[in-house]
Amino acid sequence: MTEQPGAVACSVCAAPRDAESPVQALMWVREDERGRVRWLCPRCARTHVRDIEAKLPSEYW
Repeated sequence: MTEQPGAVACSVCAAPRDAESPVQALMWVREDERGRVRWLCPRCARTHVRDIEAKLPSEYW
């Protein structure tokens, strides 16, 4: 499954990913949760890094 680069948005805050900047694109976090692909912007990823590392379901964030 190939995603459109401009169609990616943060699943927490809905911030769109800038498809023009490859450096910004590398800062985003992709996670697979129960068969769903979720994207987190750099700000939300930093905020929830402990939750991600502990593998807590996103319902607990």
